[in-house]
Amino acid sequence: MRRAERLHALSEMLRRSGSRGCTAEQMASEFGVSVRTVKRDLDALENSGAPIWSRPGPGGGYGLAARSNLPPISLTPAQAVALLTAISAAPDAPYADLASAGVQKILGVLDPRTRKKADELARRVWVDVEPTATRAVRSALEEAMAEQRVVRIRYTAGDGNKTTRDVEPVIFASRNGRWYLIGWCRLRNEMRWFLVTRIEHASVTKTHCGDHGIQEVGTPPATARSAQSRGE
Repeated sequence: MRRAERLHALSEMLRRSGSRGCTAEQMASEFGVSVRTVKRDLDALENSGAPIWSRPGPGGGYGLAARSNLPPISLTPAQAVALLTAISAAPDAPYADLASAGVQKILGVLDPRTRKKADELARRVWVDVEPTATRAVRSALEEAMAEQRVVRIRYTAGDGNKTTRDVEPVIFASRNGRWYLIGWCRLRNEMRWFLVTRIEHASVTKTHCGDHGIQEVGTPPATARSAQSRGE
């Protein structure tokens, strides 16, 4: 997860914790960083104007002074639960962490009556998903796609063969409930599909991608559609 994204997610975690706050250790565990890094991030948030409070001693921690960052939002309980369900059912989808933080931000400014009804309805929806790729892998792939930089991956093929290769990310694709990174493989010199859950490690390089475009992936199935907003 890039630092800017982590700072946003960190502020959302603080806001959701309310008056009880959270410890630096809890935040470090949540984001897979050191306590020292968390404290540097908290300083950065505070310097940017975030109303962070701290409480020393046993039972202490950090929190965000109550104030809304969004104007009042009108959602029905069913609409709120639809958002929660979509995020819960696809935890390995691209940018799912940011989507989850965004949904929680929306839920946080719902009126209490709607929020209570949404919570009651949400308890009637269960989601059971298979294990996903690690957050570190997904964050690296997401950054590489957004910045259009080559990503170096350690990949295990279906036959168990392990390779390290540089890939120019072109598309994220979901097929039969599984997410793939489709990109130009510099090892094989062709477009390849990589199952995200088989990527053991990923790191973003400083190398910009070439000119391989979406059209090289081929014609998508008739049932496929992009995530682009249609304004409907």
